[in-house]
Amino acid sequence: MTARDEVDRIVEAWRRERPELDVEPLQVLSRVSRLARHLDLARKQAFAASDLESWEFDVLSALRRAGKPYELSPKALLLQTLVSSGTMTNRIDRLATRGLVERRTDPNDGRSIRVRMTDDGRVRVDRAIDQLMVSEAALLQRLSRGDQEKLAGLLRTLSADFDDDV
Repeated sequence: MTARDEVDRIVEAWRRERPELDVEPLQVLSRVSRLARHLDLARKQAFAASDLESWEFDVLSALRRAGKPYELSPKALLLQTLVSSGTMTNRIDRLATRGLVERRTDPNDGRSIRVRMTDDGRVRVDRAIDQLMVSEAALLQRLSRGDQEKLAGLLRTLSADFDDDV
């Protein structure tokens, strides 16, 4: 039998205090919320080891996943990171000031720019993703690979409609 956790105690208390209320969603979503806090902490620590903020990692990892020459348009970056154009402009400015990205004129359209990750940006994002994978694996260590795959499938089903809304 699995040990009781804090969510079990919360659900039990709500059932006692509000027996007419269906509190079953708490069984899943309170645990997801609590795990999200642990994941957020693990991510902050992984990024801090590479002297990156979470938002910097988001932009740099989008560029890294694009493959060589590790560049995208600002529009492609904002679509991947789900921020407004004003926010993305500010982020690009700050990353450029730190020497982690550079702006280049788009060779196919002189009116447009491309954002290219620098070598320093690539080194930092690679170090951060390495550390992140170690941290995230540690969070999942209690689950077998098969259970992780089942959980990933269930979460994919649950979140698929949310991705369509973006």
